[in-house]
Amino acid sequence: MRIKKLNGPRAVTLPDGTVMTRADLPDKTTRRWVASRKAAVVRAVTHGLITREEALENYALSEEEFSEWDRAVADHGEAALKATALQKYRQP
Repeated sequence: MRIKKLNGPRAVTLPDGTVMTRADLPDKTTRRWVASRKAAVVRAVTHGLITREEALENYALSEEEFSEWDRAVADHGEAALKATALQKYRQP
């Protein structure tokens, strides 16, 4: 078995004590972005599992789109990433 050489850590411990690994990230071919997948990518970037640039490249995200996800989580928590709750968390 070969272990792929990676830049950065293979796993990080989150503030709640759980461990997040690269295996916990969504597939690179993801097209349907549900709140849990968005949250996993934001958590990975926030806690240093992957870089912001890696996330943008791997998931074909725009800087603006990722920034919106990041701001929503920072301001209102992961619940703000749900498409059905979008209007509830928008600023007037």
